Amino acid sequence: MKAAVLHGPGDLRLENVSDPHPGEGEVLIRVTMNGLCGTDVTEYVKGPMMVPLYSAHPNSGHEGPTVLGHEFIGIVEAAGAGAEHLLGKRVACGAGVACGACDMCSAGRTNLCDHYYTLGLSIHGGLAERVVSPANICFVIPDECPDIEAVLAQPLAVGFHSVHRAGIRPGDSVALLGFGAIGAFVGAALENHQGRVVAFDIDQDRLNLAGAVGVKETHLLTHQEDDDQLRAVFASGFDVVFDTSGVRGAIARAIKLTRTGGTVVMVGLNKQGEELVLADAVLREIKMTTTVAHVACSDMPAALELLSRKPLSRLLVDKVVGLDRIGVEAFEYLTSGKAKGKVIVDCSQSTSSGEEYSAVLAQSG
Repeated sequence: MKAAVLHGPGDLRLENVSDPHPGEGEVLIRVTMNGLCGTDVTEYVKGPMMVPLYSAHPNSGHEGPTVLGHEFIGIVEAAGAGAEHLLGKRVACGAGVACGACDMCSAGRTNLCDHYYTLGLSIHGGLAERVVSPANICFVIPDECPDIEAVLAQPLAVGFHSVHRAGIRPGDSVALLGFGAIGAFVGAALENHQGRVVAFDIDQDRLNLAGAVGVKETHLLTHQEDDDQLRAVFASGFDVVFDTSGVRGAIARAIKLTRTGGTVVMVGLNKQGEELVLADAVLREIKMTTTVAHVACSDMPAALELLSRKPLSRLLVDKVVGLDRIGVEAFEYLTSGKAKGKVIVDCSQSTSSGEEYSAVLAQSG
């Protein structure tokens, strides 16, 4: 079968590899689509950071060249013992594999499992014609949810988990700092919130996207507007502030915008050190909370339910490419900075099908 295999920074090869085979509790999925995210691009440009190219992953045991792809859907072609109920089903995979037995798993926090690993990052994933996955992280896609929507389920589930971690109550005012990819999924997950939601960004196009997703109020950030001036504009502050950008200075801004006794939710990843004065947060009892990945059993079904009745692909997907064009038209396109949304790889029909989906997206936009 064909698969996109990462060998090193900038070295992604479309190769013929052996078909995998499911074991007990596993399914073999014929992949139809796989979405790409910033993590995939980072591994391609700067990696390995999470992909175990040179030393074995402590939980998956995998080491060496790795098939990327953790946002995938497909049709179950074969099943091991205990997974036969998924045969022939169209499924979306949560990608994160948990042991189910450790303290965190017992507490329902499978994303923090002591033995956690991720398909497409810690072991072979879905940028291939076929992939093996544990059956318990695969969720049947409703008939009314087309592939181009269902492929967004895994990142949307991350948005749902972020909202869950925030502990938002009806009537709370909410701010979203940054409306890139993850900000858009958090915004979509807030669709039923009964309260004020404001999206902040430096890019007007992203704020236009926020409005299309359903966020009714936006604010364009400028270089001339410092944190004190911004707080003066939003004097009452917000009950909950999400930092979905991960840029330097964003947490300090989030604290400034948070109402006394409110909550800051750190979603974006900032791996660069920065000075952060916490006296104000301590004196006003600002709660600081973090969020990572999703809890598949609850967040994936919620994402698929939303996508079944509220199509997001025309808003969030830039283009669809065939697996055979993944290098230049997917990864190189994403690293060029030209992408205006997600890139989806069609693993089923290669070039022609990708062009057909892209034409549909252009017409619906």
